[in-house]
Order: sequence, then C-alpha cells, then structure tokens
Amino acid sequence: MSFARLATATTPTCHIGLGLAAVGRPGYINLGREADLPSVRSVDVLRARTHELLDAAYAQGVRYFDVARSYGRSEEFLAAWLNERPDIDDVVVGSKWGYTYTAGWTIEAEHHEVKDHSAATYERQRAETAELLGDRLDLYQIHSVTPDSPALTDKELHAGLAEAAAAGVTVGFSTSGPAQADAIRAALAVTVDGEPLFRTVQSTYNMLETSAAPALAEAHDAGLTVIVKEGLGNGRLADPNAPEELKAVAAEASLGTDAVALAWVLRQPWAGVVLSGAVTANQLASNLHAAVVDLDDDQLARLDGLVEGPQAYWERRGRLPWH
Repeated sequence: MSFARLATATTPTCHIGLGLAAVGRPGYINLGREADLPSVRSVDVLRARTHELLDAAYAQGVRYFDVARSYGRSEEFLAAWLNERPDIDDVVVGSKWGYTYTAGWTIEAEHHEVKDHSAATYERQRAETAELLGDRLDLYQIHSVTPDSPALTDKELHAGLAEAAAAGVTVGFSTSGPAQADAIRAALAVTVDGEPLFRTVQSTYNMLETSAAPALAEAHDAGLTVIVKEGLGNGRLADPNAPEELKAVAAEASLGTDAVALAWVLRQPWAGVVLSGAVTANQLASNLHAAVVDLDDDQLARLDGLVEGPQAYWERRGRLPWH
C-alpha cells in the first residue's frame, strides 16, 4: 500500500494514525505519562506495550503508523510487529530522520536527542532505518525543519532525497516551533530538476496552536498530504489537564476531551492524517471516537477561543519535563 493510497481509504478511522513517540523510549514530555506507563520501563515492557497498541489500532481501522530514528526503539518495535504479521500488507509506515536518540534508555538524560540535518546524517540514518524496516518504509521525513534548517538549502541532501523518491519512498518533512508557517513555505519552494521535492508535511496543529493553518492549506493545495501531530498539545488538551471550556464541550458530547480535540483538527479540510499519541489501549479507543464527533457552530466558536500565540505556546512546550 503506497502512501498516496491512504487518502482513498474509507474506514471511519483511516484518517487517524498512531504515533509511537511516547512508547518507543522511557522518557517523553506528554503530561500524565508517568501514570500511564509502569515505573519499570524496560525494552521488553515498552515493546509489549507498543505491540498491544498496534494490535488495537489495526483492529479498529488505523492504517498509518508514525515512528522516527529519535523515538528510542520505535522503528525496531514496529518492525518486529510487522515481521510477526507478514499477512498485513495494507498499512502505511512513516519514519523520520534528522535527530539522533542520545538518552541511553534513561529518563534523566541531560539531552534526549540531538538534531543534525546534514547529508551525512541522512545517509547514516537512512541505512539504519532500512536495516529495520526495509521495504516496509513508505514515507521518510526530515524531522522538525525550521526556517534556518540547512535541509532547506543543501543541494547534496536534496539529490539524495530525490534518489530515494525515485526508488519509491515518499519524501516529506515535519516542522516544529513558532515559525512553522515560514518553514512550510520555504520547503514548498524546494525543487530538484524543476520538480517539487516534498510530498508530505507533518506539523503541530491543535486548538492552542493554529499558526501553521494557512501554510498547511497552501501545502494541501500544492498536492502535499498534511499529517497533523500533537493534536492534544502533549496532553494539555486531554483530561485532566484540558481547559474548562473544552471539558464543557466534551461533557455535552458525552465524550472525552481528547476525542473532541482531535475531532476539531479532523474538521480542517486540509488535514489528511491526524496522529494519536496514545500510550494505553483505552486512550487509543477514546482518541478514535474523534472520527464520529459532531460539533455544532456554537461549540466550535467556544473552542476557537482557546488559541494561544505561537511564541507563548512553544515556550510553554519547551518547559514540559521529560518523565
């Protein structure tokens, strides 16, 4: 199943993907995670949890799975799950390169990941990803492009990415930070031999951080598939941390705040895939209710009032502890 075919899937949950950032390593920044995972987070424990989530997601119609080189052993866990289920051939796998995991399987590490968008890092990490995922990899993205990223101007890197695209791997990029819109527009201008290089963009977008929306609409209009990450604001839009207005709307809908928050994102006409970052099967089931949430105009207007400025949002995100 090529990445492009995901857009033609018709199951209610086909536009919700499962991201493994929070279960591929012992430490992450999602609020509430310390209560959602056991205190002992060995490789075996998190592998088992990841496989439990993948089984539940697949059974409920999810067909896109998101990993990255810097998400600890997420690629390894996903590869093992796929290898144990050779009959599953209708999933789409996306990974990312550009950050190296450096925490050494601890929570207390000074630095959990190191960013490097050089062509040399791409070649190294592409080989590492290929060793684990082989031909199951459908999408390979540059991880967290910002306007000053050398990945936007490095012709050697562009040539390597174009070579991967010619071999059948969809090439994309993700963004982070308060200048996401600028990064998206700069990436849209990157061409190789007169043709656009990137076919997907993965960006943070949620009720609190909406600044990338116009650029994401432009990317969609240019033919890119848009993947939305952090739709729950790293737990800030999920119980018990959700704003009171969101809790009120969720109560009216008799659903969790997480389902309402993801449904709000799914309403965007340019949103191709919206990621769940669930770490328990119950969280995943609640997230997937987003596919059937119906919000009226009054509820949407109330939720629109939760938006923050991008600088304030990203400063607060930067202060979230790894736990």
